[in-house]
Amino acid sequence: MRGPASASPTRSMRWGAFIVGLALGGFFDGILLHQVLQWHHFLSLVQSPAVQDIRVQILADGLFHVLMYFVAAIGLVKLWRAREQCAQPGAGTLLWGSALLGFCVWHFIDVVLAHWIVGIHRVRVDSPNPLLWDLLWIAIFGALPLLLGWKMLRGGAPGSGPGGGRAAATLGIAALLAGPIAAWPSAPSDQVMVLFAPGTSSTAAFNALAGIDARVLWVDGSGGMWAVQLPDPARARSLYGSGALLVSNSPVAVGCFTWTRART
Repeated sequence: MRGPASASPTRSMRWGAFIVGLALGGFFDGILLHQVLQWHHFLSLVQSPAVQDIRVQILADGLFHVLMYFVAAIGLVKLWRAREQCAQPGAGTLLWGSALLGFCVWHFIDVVLAHWIVGIHRVRVDSPNPLLWDLLWIAIFGALPLLLGWKMLRGGAPGSGPGGGRAAATLGIAALLAGPIAAWPSAPSDQVMVLFAPGTSSTAAFNALAGIDARVLWVDGSGGMWAVQLPDPARARSLYGSGALLVSNSPVAVGCFTWTRART
């Protein structure tokens, strides 16, 4: 009777690491591709005027990160419940192998489902050959972690090898830090994004920007989101008194919004 009783927590431990790895794959994708490189938004290729509004695109990116945090929380709960098994010899290899499988599975799901079947975005939406970028991405961040994770799982066995306490703690810390990293504001720049409150006319927005000597680089079709360049970006914070809802270099703006840049 001891075999099934002990196997269940071990499965929970491996599933917990797998789910955390899945969430970390999503965070890695979102932070690197949505924010840092800005190669696509989550809904970049959805052909709807309402969805193509940049405000909706940024909101979708943020909701995606929120979803990944919920996924990570499920994995962390499973790891916590199997904490005794995580400390057993051999658990470290099983944890890392399971996490790598989760990381790679996320990228396979994203590319096959979101890119090829549903078609809501590609790795590089502005590339003349998006399939090449998809294949490169899935080879590097899908196939390689898959091979490494599979090798670790086949080579590891309960009762031999290092314990998994450090591995579980590292995965937990990585999952807990991924959300704040996704929300971390970008480095200071002379380019500032300004989101005006609904009802603010384009004329009023333009006059407010002209009042602080902002050079307009881009404005979205709704007239609500503006990208401007300022010699002194700190002056943009005064726009809160002229109808601005968010200014990208202000303390209340975080995440994808602060990373958004107009292509110049």
